[in-house]
Amino acid sequence: MSARLQTRAAPWVHVGWLAAGLLFLYVPIVALVVFSFNDSPVPTTWAGFTLKWYAALLEDREMMAGLWLSLRIAFFTACASVVLGLLAAFTLVKYTRFAGRTLFSGMVNAPLVMPEVIVGLSLLLMLVSVQRVLGFPDRGMFTIWIGHTLVGVAYATVVIQARLRDLNPQLEEAAMDLGARPSQLFFLVTLPMIAQSMVSAWLLTFTLSLDDVVLSAFLSGPGSTTMPLVIFSRARLGLNPSVNAMATVIIVIVSIGVILASYLIARAERRRSLELAAAARAG
Repeated sequence: MSARLQTRAAPWVHVGWLAAGLLFLYVPIVALVVFSFNDSPVPTTWAGFTLKWYAALLEDREMMAGLWLSLRIAFFTACASVVLGLLAAFTLVKYTRFAGRTLFSGMVNAPLVMPEVIVGLSLLLMLVSVQRVLGFPDRGMFTIWIGHTLVGVAYATVVIQARLRDLNPQLEEAAMDLGARPSQLFFLVTLPMIAQSMVSAWLLTFTLSLDDVVLSAFLSGPGSTTMPLVIFSRARLGLNPSVNAMATVIIVIVSIGVILASYLIARAERRRSLELAAAARAG
């Protein structure tokens, strides 16, 4: 009898632990959004509903400049990471034997396990040495983009590589039997099938770049302070609800991007399933 009760209770225990974990993760985010509408200058004391902190945020030139810089860096980082990650993943999956493959794979995956402090310090020392010899680059948006792309490529490669490994090789073989050239095979067959993973990699690297603090602190220069660095510097002196308002804006932007991407991916998956079913009936 006790064994039967334990069997019935097991799913509820799992659901309870899952709910507790989700509450632990999301309740602070919800509280942050709620207190962005707080009329009190003290972030933890509720004094009524107001939108004045959003108005104050629009007048905060330092914060808005940091947000605009972070969005630009994140956009270019995501684009570069997806392109380079696609090339790296395609090389590792399609070419299983070539000289230096193990070294190449290790270099691609190293940023995943390397502390960002080490990566940031190494890049800083390298860029300072290069600047002494060549006179450029000055620390700023470009150097931050280099550091973020270095880490983003590793994440993009893992995501795209997993999708490439799951592809049915018979589809590519059928395309080649029908006379498709290697370039046509890549752009007309392989690329559409891994488009969802590329979108996922883009969103992941965009988010990682948008909230990065460590690399940005090492690689930033005068006039190139990203939004996370602005918030981090203000946190030492005490935050006000305008920071909550900025965090709410970021949450809305990211949420819209994720929802839109999920909708497009789901629609593409349904369309592909219908096309495969139609091809199977025709065959």
